[in-house]
This record gives sequence, C-alpha cells and structure tokens, in this order.
Amino acid sequence: MPPVFAHGALRLYLLSLLESGPKHGYELIKALSERFGGTYSPSAGTIYPRLGKLEEEGLVATEAEGRRTNYRITPAGLVELNRRRDELAGVENDISASVRRLADNLREDIRVNMRGLRADLAATAEAARSSARSAGFPDRGTRHTPEGDRTLKEAEMLVQSFRDNLRVELRVKASAAPISGVTLETIRTVLDQAEISIRNSLNAGSH
Repeated sequence: MPPVFAHGALRLYLLSLLESGPKHGYELIKALSERFGGTYSPSAGTIYPRLGKLEEEGLVATEAEGRRTNYRITPAGLVELNRRRDELAGVENDISASVRRLADNLREDIRVNMRGLRADLAATAEAARSSARSAGFPDRGTRHTPEGDRTLKEAEMLVQSFRDNLRVELRVKASAAPISGVTLETIRTVLDQAEISIRNSLNAGSH
C-alpha cells in the first residue's frame, strides 16, 4: 500500500491542526483518525518524533499540563503554515484520495472475509445438522416438541445476547469518539451476510 502522507506532508498537516489551538499528542492522533474516517490512525511512534522535530525547528512549543504535554504553534510556525497554504491544499486533496482508497481496500477485505465466513457458516450448519441427525433429532416437526421449544428458546437468547452486547459496545465506543462511516459500513455488510447465512440454514433445515 502506498504511504498515506508524502514526505513532509504529515509535519505540515500537524501545524494546520495546531492552528486552531494547543493540543496534546492523543488529541492530534484522534483528529487525524477522524479526518480519515477511521480508515487510518497514526501511531504514537509516527506523531511524536515529528512533533519533536517541529519543536527543534521552533515551529511548535510545548507546555506542561499535569502529566500531559500540550503542543502549540509558534509565530514562526504560523509563518511557515501561511507560506505553504497552497501545499496544504494539496495535502488535503491527497488525504481525500487516501480515504477513498483505504475505504475501497477495506470494503474489498470485508467482501473477501465474508466469502470465507459464509463458507465457514455453511460448513458449521451442515455439521450441526449431521450431528443432530446422528443423535436422533429430527430436522422437521420439532416446533411443538419440548426439544424444539428448547432449541428455539436458545436460538432466541443467542440473538438477543448478541444484540444487547453489541449495542452496549457501540454506546461505549460512541461516548469516546463518533462511530465512523467505515464502521457503519462494516456492521451493515457483516449483519446482512450473517442474516443471509442464517436464513439459508433455516431454509435448508426445513427441507
């Protein structure tokens, strides 16, 4: 995969993020992740060395705030940023292109993984049906039997547990940062394919 930022572009973009006010390292990482819609999140090992270099050059300054270090753009940093506004516009265009490319790659990865998941689910469902037949459980007519009622209740509990657990996880994550469009696309794709696989298993079991 080609690099997300061209040489020197990340340092320039960090200056642009600091133009709106001081930020600590985690805030800068979060801002970059949000700008990329969750498709890319730089590591601390990527961000802090560049901030250190900007500080050495006098383009940013640091301020201690408890256990955190805030970074702010200096007058020299503003001069540098204003001098390179046209270049910054190019960086923004490159970021937009990178977001589209990364999102396309992620969607393709999801499609590939879902093909494998469908195959695994089909194999698991067939193995479960074979096991049930070997144990003497009928494929049909269990709706009004004690065994059928127990199986239905367990299936309903599994669906409800999945829904409740994932809903809690979504709310916890959303309280810290917005749910990205890529995450929503992943949820939609995975759930659609899971529904198809489960329906196929139900239909196969009724024949």
